Amino acid sequence: MAFKIYTKTGDKGSTSLIGGTRVPKHHIRIESYGTVDELNSYIGLLNDQEIDDAVQRFLLEVQDRLFTIGSSLASDPDKSKMTIPDLLESDVTALESRIDDMTNVLPVMKSFILPGGHTIVSYCHIARCICRRAERNVVQLAENEEVNQLVLIYLNRLSDYLFVLARKLAQDLKVKEIPWEPRV
Repeated sequence: MAFKIYTKTGDKGSTSLIGGTRVPKHHIRIESYGTVDELNSYIGLLNDQEIDDAVQRFLLEVQDRLFTIGSSLASDPDKSKMTIPDLLESDVTALESRIDDMTNVLPVMKSFILPGGHTIVSYCHIARCICRRAERNVVQLAENEEVNQLVLIYLNRLSDYLFVLARKLAQDLKVKEIPWEPRV
């Protein structure tokens, strides 16, 4: 028999965590890993664009790490006996290394930058914003429940990476950055 995608167990507004605990679908844990999934989808959209092959390969690694994070967030820390992949400190340092490499070839920022200028750059900024939302959700979750600290660090660094990547993509595409000039 073929695997069915629907189970009907969530028809009344609850879902199961890894470990069996049922929670409402509006629970902050569900919101957290759902936002990480949304982020992963946007990074997939960004990766489908005509961008540098090395960036595409790294974005695939990021997507893999986001599945790792989603697995961690979808697990009941008290009941899950399932072995899930680990997020490593080297995952954070990989982001930092790429941020540093891109920063070294970008002009110094002298003001805030308005998102946009090219569809590819805009997709990257949208992913950055979703990443920040995921981070806020996970911070809220961590106030009351156990969360791997590396998840928070990774999401924080990933949003930085996506910001710098947006700037680098703009440079590669020869798109002029638009400085924010506040009315004062």
